[in-house]
Amino acid sequence: MSTFGYVTDEGHIAVPEEFRQKYGLNPGERVKIDELPDRAVLYRPVSCLRKVYVEPTNGCNMQCGTCMRNAWEEPEGMMATDTYARVLEGIGEECLRPDGPRPVLFFGGLGEPLLHPDLDGMIQRAKALGARVELITNGTMLSEDRSRSLIDTGLDMLWVSIDGASKESYADVRLGNEFENIVKNLEMIRLMKYESRRDVPELGISFVAMKRNISQLPRVVEMAFGMGVKKISVSNVLPYTSDCKDEILYGRSMYDVFRGLISVTIPRMDGTADTMEAVGKLVRGYYGSCLQGFELLWPPDKCPFIAKASVSVRWDGEVSPCIPLMYTHESYLEDRVRKISAYSFGNIRTRSLRDIWNDPGYMEMRAKLESFEFSPCTLCNSCELADGNEEDCFGNTLPTCGGCLWAQGFINCP
Repeated sequence: MSTFGYVTDEGHIAVPEEFRQKYGLNPGERVKIDELPDRAVLYRPVSCLRKVYVEPTNGCNMQCGTCMRNAWEEPEGMMATDTYARVLEGIGEECLRPDGPRPVLFFGGLGEPLLHPDLDGMIQRAKALGARVELITNGTMLSEDRSRSLIDTGLDMLWVSIDGASKESYADVRLGNEFENIVKNLEMIRLMKYESRRDVPELGISFVAMKRNISQLPRVVEMAFGMGVKKISVSNVLPYTSDCKDEILYGRSMYDVFRGLISVTIPRMDGTADTMEAVGKLVRGYYGSCLQGFELLWPPDKCPFIAKASVSVRWDGEVSPCIPLMYTHESYLEDRVRKISAYSFGNIRTRSLRDIWNDPGYMEMRAKLESFEFSPCTLCNSCELADGNEEDCFGNTLPTCGGCLWAQGFINCP
């Protein structure tokens, strides 16, 4: 959908009022603009909070080999009622989003949200404030009663993690024999929505791509279509253990730079075997092709959590700027182990969400992440500073983000 504005006599860009409100373009806001060869991309200002990741629990009923839980030593816990009440107080603050809707609440984090005994009530209370609510689950606990209660809460979006299109491929990644149960649960939810004449929750699938399962992705998409799934979010695997580091699909891509590559503009065309083979050869070519015409390229050095103007609230109330910084953990960058230290701007139990969001240090960090003035650790990875996020060779201190694969477009969260 196109929206048209105009340039004033003073050289300012004027946009329709509804567009300004929708994107938080308030007077005096600082906005980021990326210049492309034939266009400019205007990003929403990050001063207005738009998304809150809420971790109801960091406990889980599965032991997936791809999970961060394999690379930490953390006690399990459930978010207390009074802690969540502080989250709701925060999203009710008009000053956090003066001219737009409430921030989206996304129940996820590093645990299985459906383990929380009051999750339905948490969703209902957020919906009562007028917030959009999303949830990600491994799908194993979506019984008939639980699914119906989720539908009744008014949940807007239900994401389910599926990393294969057969019970064998699913078990190979998720280390569990739940594939057929999850597929049955999704089909049941689709039928329940149809029978009750409800459009929500929309259904989405989150897929973690690895060498061992990437061939399954087309079948997952085909399967999802039959279950009424509307969105599929694909992420690369981030290896938290040595077993996963040889499964990555981005070993060469980490060193590709867009400057100097051949620019190939691709028009809309049928996805036949011939066209896909040809495009695939362009992607695989070692001479390097920069494909244009599709929304394929995530600009490097761009934090998706800042772009979403989001915060992440841990089960115990600690507020971090992103999910990766919620917990101290280890992961691999090629063959080197990196220790990522957790970082918090405060606890919502003792500080309001508004105070944390407007903390001068947090505001400074958001500005720094927009310009991404960090050392290029994913490209270099040649000194001991790349083995953590405590400091980098540009003089930045905790948290440094030069080695963050989310910011390079390799890892993705819904």
